[in-house]
Amino acid sequence: MTQDSKPEPATEAKTWSGRFSVPIAESVKIYTASVPFDRRLAEFDIQGSLAHAQMLSEAGLLSPEDLAAIRQGMSTILEEVRQGAFPWNLDDEDVHLNIERRLTALAGDAGKRLHTARSRNDQVATDIRLYLRHEIDHLRSLLADVQEALLDLAEQHADTAMPGFTHLQVAQPVTFGHHMMAYVEMFGRDRERLADCRRRVNRLPLGAAALAGTSYPIRRERVAELLGFDALCLNSLDAVSDRDFAIEFCSAAALVMTHVSRLSEEFVLWMSPRFGFIRIGDAFCTGSSIMPQKRNPDVPELARGKTGRVNGHLVALLTLMKGQPLAYNKDNQEDKEPLFDTVDTLSGTLSVLAEMLRQITVNRDAMRRAALEGFSTATDLADYLVKKGMPFRDAHEVVARAVRLAEERSCDLSDLSLETLQGFSTLVAQDVFAVLTIEGSLASRDGVGGTAPDRVRSAVQAARLSLKR
Repeated sequence: MTQDSKPEPATEAKTWSGRFSVPIAESVKIYTASVPFDRRLAEFDIQGSLAHAQMLSEAGLLSPEDLAAIRQGMSTILEEVRQGAFPWNLDDEDVHLNIERRLTALAGDAGKRLHTARSRNDQVATDIRLYLRHEIDHLRSLLADVQEALLDLAEQHADTAMPGFTHLQVAQPVTFGHHMMAYVEMFGRDRERLADCRRRVNRLPLGAAALAGTSYPIRRERVAELLGFDALCLNSLDAVSDRDFAIEFCSAAALVMTHVSRLSEEFVLWMSPRFGFIRIGDAFCTGSSIMPQKRNPDVPELARGKTGRVNGHLVALLTLMKGQPLAYNKDNQEDKEPLFDTVDTLSGTLSVLAEMLRQITVNRDAMRRAALEGFSTATDLADYLVKKGMPFRDAHEVVARAVRLAEERSCDLSDLSLETLQGFSTLVAQDVFAVLTIEGSLASRDGVGGTAPDRVRSAVQAARLSLKR
């Protein structure tokens, strides 16, 4: 049987069957089993069990011989899991009992002793935290890859003019590099959020047992040390029933996907012939079954669509937890599939996004032509008048009238003669034309966070240094 095949039913008695006079119904077995999806936790379950066994041995609750047998058995199980040869079966319900059953077959009574001073409640909570900690580290690395690709684009196009928009209307000139740096900032905050979330993920619940702690003389701090946890969950009831960390992660993931979706929406627009700003590499587009001319931006469209999927998982987890009394309830079995799919969706999306960003071609001419439309330097003219001494509100009115005239003449502000501009204000002089150019407008925005090409290049360098830390 491979790791991906469906687990087969078995006839062995369940670990808790002594309490019941009638075996569980087959339909209930299928309905309640989690092993089809929670077996992805197998390696983390083994990690947690080995640390627990080590601590039990140091506390005198497990003999050296039993510890050795457990270690040998777990080594075999780990190899079986990695090779896809582990004998999963549905009758053992979940990943924990499957591994325990196999360990007992390999190590005898030592396998039965491993569950001393723990419950599946604190065991699964530990496994999920170990899993999520690992995935957060991977996702932060993927986000850094996306940022690097954006930084490369920003550096190449630090002086490529394009229109900046508000309300999707031409507002002021910016550079394409500056526009890409906005997403570097967004994804940087996402990496910070995941790092912050990791601190709360990285707390050990093991030792809380079922809900009340344990009477055995265990050392939870030792298990935390062995597993690399920063702290302990300090209340046993909360330790086994808390899923805040999973909800917080899904919230952070939803924000990542929101940022991906915004970028994807812009790529879809910009790739349209009506904009023609960019060309996405052929490897990331598809064609039409009927229209041979089509190049459809399927990757950004699908990324935009998958945002709703991740948002849905966040709502699912919030709803899952909202009515649960303390402590653990079977409802919490439903935490895994939304969490796992969120991780998978985010990982896949970020991986393909980084690849796609490295195969984007920018049409500088189309961007510049668009920046010349819509009177994008109107604010620069108003600023020019303010610097000459005119109150801003008056300058705003003067420029609005000048724009209206240019619009009537179907020309740009820079095409109006000096005499015409002076008709709106005697403060206008020959130097006005320097501020009405795209380059003049860009260069003037040279404050921190501005779109001036030199400022963009400095921002790129600073961001690269930050990623290396």
